[in-house]
Amino acid sequence: MVELTMARLQEAMLILYAVSLVFYFVDFLNKDSRAQRSAFWLTVIVFIMQTGFLLQAIIVTRQLPVLSLYEGVYFFAWVLITLSLGIQLKYHSSYAGFFLNIIAFCFMTIHIFAPAQMNTSGVGESLISELLFIHITFAILSYAAFAMAFVFAILYLLVYNLLKKKKWTSQFSRLPSLQHALIGMKSAIYTGIPVLLVSLILGIQWAYTALSNWTIFDIKIVGSFLLIVVYSALLFLNRSGKLKAADFAWATVFAFVLIIINFFLGSKLSQFHFWL
Repeated sequence: MVELTMARLQEAMLILYAVSLVFYFVDFLNKDSRAQRSAFWLTVIVFIMQTGFLLQAIIVTRQLPVLSLYEGVYFFAWVLITLSLGIQLKYHSSYAGFFLNIIAFCFMTIHIFAPAQMNTSGVGESLISELLFIHITFAILSYAAFAMAFVFAILYLLVYNLLKKKKWTSQFSRLPSLQHALIGMKSAIYTGIPVLLVSLILGIQWAYTALSNWTIFDIKIVGSFLLIVVYSALLFLNRSGKLKAADFAWATVFAFVLIIINFFLGSKLSQFHFWL
Protein backbone atom coordinates (compact mmCIF):
# COMPACT_ATOMS: atom_id res chain seq x y z
CA MET A 1 0.00 0.00 0.00
CA VAL A 2 2.80 2.37 0.91
CA GLU A 3 4.69 1.54 -2.28
CA LEU A 4 1.55 2.13 -4.36
CA THR A 5 1.03 5.53 -2.69
CA MET A 6 4.64 6.49 -3.35
CA ALA A 7 4.27 5.46 -6.99
CA ARG A 8 1.13 7.57 -7.38
CA LEU A 9 2.86 10.56 -5.79
CA GLN A 10 5.76 10.23 -8.19
CA GLU A 11 3.38 10.08 -11.13
CA ALA A 12 1.60 13.20 -9.81
CA MET A 13 4.98 14.90 -9.53
CA LEU A 14 5.72 14.01 -13.15
CA ILE A 15 2.40 15.52 -14.23
CA LEU A 16 3.19 18.75 -12.37
CA TYR A 17 6.59 18.71 -14.03
CA ALA A 18 4.97 18.37 -17.46
CA VAL A 19 2.56 21.24 -16.75
CA SER A 20 5.47 23.45 -15.67
CA LEU A 21 7.20 22.74 -18.99
CA VAL A 22 4.04 23.79 -20.82
CA PHE A 23 4.07 27.11 -18.95
CA TYR A 24 7.77 27.54 -19.68
CA PHE A 25 7.07 26.97 -23.36
CA VAL A 26 4.20 29.50 -23.36
CA ASP A 27 6.52 32.02 -21.72
CA PHE A 28 9.23 31.18 -24.26
CA LEU A 29 6.90 31.92 -27.17
CA ASN A 30 4.94 34.88 -25.83
CA LYS A 31 7.08 36.40 -23.06
CA ASP A 32 4.23 35.83 -20.61
CA SER A 33 5.21 36.81 -17.06
CA ARG A 34 2.24 34.95 -15.53
CA ALA A 35 3.21 31.76 -17.34
CA GLN A 36 6.80 32.25 -16.16
CA ARG A 37 5.74 32.63 -12.52
CA SER A 38 3.42 29.63 -12.77
CA ALA A 39 6.18 27.52 -14.31
CA PHE A 40 8.69 28.59 -11.66
CA TRP A 41 6.41 27.81 -8.69
CA LEU A 42 5.33 24.48 -10.17
CA THR A 43 9.01 23.66 -10.54
CA VAL A 44 9.53 24.62 -6.89
CA ILE A 45 6.73 22.21 -5.89
CA VAL A 46 8.31 19.46 -7.99
CA PHE A 47 11.69 20.21 -6.41
CA ILE A 48 10.20 19.94 -2.91
CA MET A 49 8.55 16.62 -3.78
CA GLN A 50 11.73 15.31 -5.39
CA THR A 51 13.76 16.36 -2.38
CA GLY A 52 11.25 14.64 -0.11
CA PHE A 53 11.57 11.37 -2.02
CA LEU A 54 15.36 11.73 -1.98
CA LEU A 55 15.44 12.32 1.78
CA GLN A 56 13.11 9.36 2.32
CA ALA A 57 15.48 7.14 0.33
CA ILE A 58 18.45 8.46 2.30
CA ILE A 59 16.70 7.71 5.60
CA VAL A 60 15.80 4.18 4.50
CA THR A 61 19.18 3.28 3.00
CA ARG A 62 21.29 5.56 5.23
CA GLN A 63 23.21 6.79 2.21
CA LEU A 64 22.75 8.95 -0.85
CA PRO A 65 20.98 6.65 -3.36
CA VAL A 66 23.34 6.61 -6.34
CA LEU A 67 24.55 3.02 -6.42
CA SER A 68 22.45 1.81 -9.34
CA LEU A 69 21.45 3.16 -12.74
CA TYR A 70 17.88 3.47 -11.45
CA GLU A 71 18.96 5.58 -8.46
CA GLY A 72 21.61 7.49 -10.40
CA VAL A 73 19.08 8.69 -12.98
CA TYR A 74 16.87 10.06 -10.19
CA PHE A 75 19.74 11.86 -8.45
CA PHE A 76 20.89 13.32 -11.79
CA ALA A 77 17.38 14.70 -12.41
CA TRP A 78 17.34 16.20 -8.90
CA VAL A 79 20.71 17.90 -9.46
CA LEU A 80 19.46 19.37 -12.75
CA ILE A 81 16.28 20.81 -11.27
CA THR A 82 18.32 22.27 -8.40
CA LEU A 83 20.64 23.95 -10.90
CA SER A 84 17.62 25.16 -12.87
CA LEU A 85 16.08 26.91 -9.87
CA GLY A 86 19.44 28.34 -8.86
CA ILE A 87 20.02 29.83 -12.31
CA GLN A 88 16.53 31.33 -12.42
CA LEU A 89 16.92 32.91 -8.98
CA LYS A 90 20.39 34.32 -9.63
CA TYR A 91 20.22 35.32 -13.29
CA HIS A 92 16.43 35.64 -13.78
CA SER A 93 16.80 33.53 -16.92
CA SER A 94 13.79 31.29 -17.30
CA TYR A 95 15.09 29.93 -20.61
CA ALA A 96 18.18 28.30 -19.13
CA GLY A 97 15.89 26.75 -16.51
CA PHE A 98 13.49 25.66 -19.24
CA PHE A 99 16.13 23.67 -21.15
CA LEU A 100 17.61 22.16 -17.99
CA ASN A 101 14.14 21.11 -16.89
CA ILE A 102 13.51 19.40 -20.22
CA ILE A 103 16.59 17.23 -19.68
CA ALA A 104 15.61 16.60 -16.04
CA PHE A 105 12.06 15.70 -17.08
CA CYS A 106 13.36 13.11 -19.55
CA PHE A 107 15.52 11.48 -16.89
CA MET A 108 12.71 11.61 -14.33
CA THR A 109 10.40 9.88 -16.81
CA ILE A 110 13.03 7.16 -17.34
CA HIS A 111 13.26 6.73 -13.57
CA ILE A 112 9.54 6.56 -12.82
CA PHE A 113 8.57 4.25 -15.67
CA ALA A 114 11.62 2.00 -15.52
CA PRO A 115 10.94 -1.73 -15.09
CA ALA A 116 10.29 -2.76 -11.50
CA GLN A 117 13.35 -4.99 -11.42
CA MET A 118 15.55 -1.92 -11.70
CA ASN A 119 14.72 -1.23 -8.07
CA THR A 120 17.09 -4.04 -7.24
CA SER A 121 20.59 -2.64 -7.41
CA GLY A 122 23.27 -4.63 -9.14
CA VAL A 123 25.60 -3.75 -6.29
CA GLY A 124 25.61 -6.08 -3.33
CA GLU A 125 26.22 -4.91 0.18
CA SER A 126 29.76 -6.27 0.04
CA LEU A 127 30.62 -3.80 -2.71
CA ILE A 128 29.16 -0.71 -1.08
CA SER A 129 31.93 1.52 0.19
CA GLU A 130 32.57 5.19 0.76
CA LEU A 131 35.03 5.18 -2.13
CA LEU A 132 32.45 3.78 -4.54
CA PHE A 133 29.84 6.19 -3.20
CA ILE A 134 32.06 9.25 -3.78
CA HIS A 135 33.10 7.98 -7.21
CA ILE A 136 29.51 7.65 -8.44
CA THR A 137 28.41 10.95 -6.88
CA PHE A 138 31.25 12.84 -8.56
CA ALA A 139 30.45 11.17 -11.89
CA ILE A 140 26.82 12.29 -11.71
CA LEU A 141 27.82 15.83 -10.72
CA SER A 142 30.18 16.00 -13.69
CA TYR A 143 27.37 14.91 -16.02
CA ALA A 144 25.22 17.67 -14.54
CA ALA A 145 27.96 20.22 -15.26
CA PHE A 146 28.21 19.05 -18.86
CA ALA A 147 24.41 19.25 -19.13
CA MET A 148 24.65 22.91 -18.11
CA ALA A 149 27.29 23.45 -20.80
CA PHE A 150 24.91 21.84 -23.30
CA VAL A 151 22.07 24.18 -22.27
CA PHE A 152 24.23 27.29 -22.55
CA ALA A 153 25.47 26.09 -25.95
CA ILE A 154 21.88 25.78 -27.18
CA LEU A 155 21.10 29.27 -25.86
CA TYR A 156 24.23 30.66 -27.52
CA LEU A 157 23.27 29.18 -30.88
CA LEU A 158 19.71 30.47 -30.51
CA VAL A 159 20.84 34.04 -29.77
CA TYR A 160 23.50 33.87 -32.48
CA ASN A 161 20.92 32.79 -35.05
CA LEU A 162 18.49 35.54 -34.03
CA LEU A 163 21.21 38.19 -34.25
CA LYS A 164 22.40 36.88 -37.60
CA LYS A 165 18.90 37.00 -39.06
CA LYS A 166 18.06 40.23 -37.18
CA LYS A 167 14.91 38.74 -35.75
CA TRP A 168 14.00 40.69 -32.62
CA THR A 169 11.33 38.43 -31.17
CA SER A 170 9.38 39.19 -28.00
CA GLN A 171 11.46 36.77 -25.97
CA PHE A 172 14.81 38.02 -27.27
CA SER A 173 15.33 40.49 -24.43
CA ARG A 174 15.11 37.67 -21.90
CA LEU A 175 17.71 35.49 -23.55
CA PRO A 176 21.27 35.72 -22.21
CA SER A 177 23.79 37.70 -24.19
CA LEU A 178 26.27 35.82 -26.36
CA GLN A 179 28.99 36.68 -23.86
CA HIS A 180 27.01 35.37 -20.87
CA ALA A 181 26.06 32.18 -22.70
CA LEU A 182 29.70 31.62 -23.71
CA ILE A 183 30.93 32.23 -20.16
CA GLY A 184 28.29 29.84 -18.78
CA MET A 185 29.29 27.20 -21.31
CA LYS A 186 32.99 27.45 -20.51
CA SER A 187 32.47 27.63 -16.74
CA ALA A 188 30.37 24.46 -16.80
CA ILE A 189 33.02 22.62 -18.83
CA TYR A 190 35.81 23.89 -16.57
CA THR A 191 33.84 22.44 -13.66
CA GLY A 192 32.89 19.16 -15.31
CA ILE A 193 36.38 18.13 -16.46
CA PRO A 194 38.13 18.03 -13.06
CA VAL A 195 35.07 16.56 -11.32
CA LEU A 196 34.92 13.72 -13.87
CA LEU A 197 38.68 13.21 -13.59
CA VAL A 198 38.43 12.90 -9.79
CA SER A 199 35.56 10.43 -10.25
CA LEU A 200 37.69 8.32 -12.59
CA ILE A 201 40.68 8.29 -10.25
CA LEU A 202 38.49 7.23 -7.32
CA GLY A 203 36.69 4.64 -9.45
CA ILE A 204 39.95 3.06 -10.60
CA GLN A 205 41.19 2.99 -7.01
CA TRP A 206 37.94 1.29 -5.92
CA ALA A 207 38.15 -1.28 -8.70
CA TYR A 208 41.76 -2.02 -7.80
CA THR A 209 40.88 -2.70 -4.16
CA ALA A 210 37.41 -4.29 -4.53
CA LEU A 211 37.53 -6.30 -7.75
CA SER A 212 39.71 -9.25 -8.65
CA ASN A 213 38.94 -9.25 -12.37
CA TRP A 214 38.82 -5.88 -14.12
CA THR A 215 40.68 -3.98 -16.81
CA ILE A 216 41.45 -0.31 -17.26
CA PHE A 217 40.48 -0.78 -20.90
CA ASP A 218 36.85 -1.35 -19.90
CA ILE A 219 34.54 0.47 -22.33
CA LYS A 220 33.12 2.76 -19.62
CA ILE A 221 36.57 3.81 -18.36
CA VAL A 222 37.91 4.40 -21.86
CA GLY A 223 34.77 6.33 -22.79
CA SER A 224 35.04 8.56 -19.72
CA PHE A 225 38.69 9.36 -20.41
CA LEU A 226 37.75 10.08 -24.02
CA LEU A 227 35.14 12.57 -22.81
CA ILE A 228 37.77 14.40 -20.77
CA VAL A 229 40.02 14.54 -23.83
CA VAL A 230 37.18 15.79 -26.04
CA TYR A 231 36.10 18.58 -23.68
CA SER A 232 39.71 19.57 -22.97
CA ALA A 233 40.40 19.71 -26.72
CA LEU A 234 37.35 21.94 -27.22
CA LEU A 235 38.60 24.40 -24.60
CA PHE A 236 42.13 24.37 -26.03
CA LEU A 237 40.99 24.90 -29.61
CA ASN A 238 38.67 27.72 -28.54
CA ARG A 239 41.35 29.49 -26.51
CA SER A 240 43.87 29.16 -29.36
CA GLY A 241 41.39 30.72 -31.77
CA LYS A 242 41.07 27.63 -33.93
CA LEU A 243 37.47 27.00 -32.83
CA LYS A 244 35.25 30.07 -33.03
CA ALA A 245 32.48 30.63 -30.51
CA ALA A 246 29.61 29.34 -32.68
CA ASP A 247 31.57 26.23 -33.68
CA PHE A 248 32.56 25.79 -30.05
CA ALA A 249 28.87 25.80 -29.09
CA TRP A 250 28.03 23.21 -31.76
CA ALA A 251 30.93 21.05 -30.63
CA THR A 252 29.67 21.28 -27.04
CA VAL A 253 26.24 20.06 -28.17
CA PHE A 254 27.75 17.04 -29.94
CA ALA A 255 30.03 16.36 -26.96
CA PHE A 256 26.96 16.08 -24.72
CA VAL A 257 25.58 13.44 -27.07
CA LEU A 258 28.75 11.47 -26.28
CA ILE A 259 27.98 11.94 -22.57
CA ILE A 260 24.54 10.35 -23.03
CA ILE A 261 26.00 7.49 -25.08
CA ASN A 262 28.65 6.84 -22.44
CA PHE A 263 26.07 7.05 -19.65
CA PHE A 264 23.77 4.40 -21.07
CA LEU A 265 25.50 2.39 -23.81
CA GLY A 266 28.88 2.44 -22.04
CA SER A 267 27.28 1.08 -18.89
CA LYS A 268 25.51 -1.62 -20.89
CA LEU A 269 28.70 -2.83 -22.58
CA SER A 270 30.93 -2.46 -19.54
CA GLN A 271 32.26 -5.62 -17.90
CA PHE A 272 31.71 -4.39 -14.35
CA HIS A 273 29.83 -1.08 -14.47
CA PHE A 274 26.53 -2.86 -13.89
CA TRP A 275 25.51 -0.32 -11.25
CA LEU A 276 25.70 2.84 -13.40
